[in-house]
Amino acid sequence: MRKHLLLCLGLLFATCLTAGEHHYTFTEEAQRIYTDIFALELDRAATDIVTFRQANPTNLVAEHLESYLDFFHLYLSGDEGMDARLEDRFDRRYDVLSQGSETDPFTKYALAENYLHRSLIELRFERHLSAFRNLNRANKLLRANAKDFPDFLPNYKDLGLLHAAVGSIPPSYKWGVELFSSLNGEIAEGRAEIQRALLDTESPFYLETAVVAAFVELHLAGDADGAYEMVQRLPLQPARNGLHCFVSANLAMHSGRNDEALRLLEAQPRGGTATDFPYLDFMLGLSKLRSLDPVARIHFQSFINRYAGRHFKEEARQKIAWAYLLKGDEEAYRRSILEIGGGSRAGGDEHAAREAAGDRPPHAGLLRSRLLFDGNYGTRASAQLDQIEFGTLNKDEQLEYLYRRGRVAEALEQYDDALTYYAQTVALGRDHPAYFACKSALQAGMVEETRGNRTAAAAHFRVCLSISPSEYKVGLHTLANAGLNRVE
Repeated sequence: MRKHLLLCLGLLFATCLTAGEHHYTFTEEAQRIYTDIFALELDRAATDIVTFRQANPTNLVAEHLESYLDFFHLYLSGDEGMDARLEDRFDRRYDVLSQGSETDPFTKYALAENYLHRSLIELRFERHLSAFRNLNRANKLLRANAKDFPDFLPNYKDLGLLHAAVGSIPPSYKWGVELFSSLNGEIAEGRAEIQRALLDTESPFYLETAVVAAFVELHLAGDADGAYEMVQRLPLQPARNGLHCFVSANLAMHSGRNDEALRLLEAQPRGGTATDFPYLDFMLGLSKLRSLDPVARIHFQSFINRYAGRHFKEEARQKIAWAYLLKGDEEAYRRSILEIGGGSRAGGDEHAAREAAGDRPPHAGLLRSRLLFDGNYGTRASAQLDQIEFGTLNKDEQLEYLYRRGRVAEALEQYDDALTYYAQTVALGRDHPAYFACKSALQAGMVEETRGNRTAAAAHFRVCLSISPSEYKVGLHTLANAGLNRVE
């Protein structure tokens, strides 16, 4: 009798213990909160996460959702003061998530995402060493999870992104990755893993995974049109959802569909309860500037007024100055360009600071050609260049002229002419601090890749890696290394 009683008590205790263990269950309420976060209804989501955690104290979904919440708050605002306030929440989430079951694949997955979200914020705020450390921690967790649970498909969204990103890092920077982390991978490997994650069409993270796949195709596989088409097939609502507007307009701009981007950004959702997304106005200003509309400066000023961070602001001030220059108002240009300080080390901000430090504005004709080309108005850009007499330009302007001739010829599929101009740009500007020679070598490689000349393409990508401009070097070398991965 005593043995039976002890057995019953033991079973009862075990049942209570199991009921109190931490677990990961993506309930309907969790799905609703996740949807709200990706609709940028962040205040409502924050309140609901607190309520969810109180009602479900052992469900780790609350911690995973809060990681997304903090990421979007910080990325949209750029507020480093807020980051300092939220840092303790990151550590608390790690402690709670670590209590998950080792037999549940969501345990290491949620932990890895906590690290991944944190590392992306640190990259935004230029804390690179800390970012690499957290990326490395995420990578180790994801690799261990893939080994223990090879059929857990959501894992391959993040693992594929990491492998593809690391595969694109130029050789001259890989020593840092190898020194501070165990990160490794190739672009093709990462793309394949993300495609594997997309096989789980019932995953609550499916739409997120599909967007990640599109941006990998855009930035690392060099397929802007393919990325745009991928996004077109997704159930996005850009007129109602600011994040969807960003994704759709970003892919439209990168694939040469400026008019489409302009339409999307003009119709962006404004007001309501969603968290403000100032960068959409930066994009709107850029789209208008690329169609030579000087009204663009209003949108750049709106971005400056609303964005709490320091990134992109110097570039926005530069673009305001350009808008005045398009109107022929050089005095207003000079007033605006003098407002540029030393905001951040991001490529666009650095370029703006260098222009502000100079003693003369950009050549108006070259600027118009550049903007029209960036909007994929190739014929109009070519017409602007036709009006410029090469002999009237100084040496810096001649270098830019040759580069822009190459870019326009490439856009018009006049590939032989493009390669000639790119070669002249490299010859003239290899030792120049501007990015034109480095970018020309990159574009020459992409032209040859398009034409199926893989050996020639690889040679141009290596030339790109051998040139060290003062601006955009890391980004250009990353793209060149990605090109080498594709053609070798």
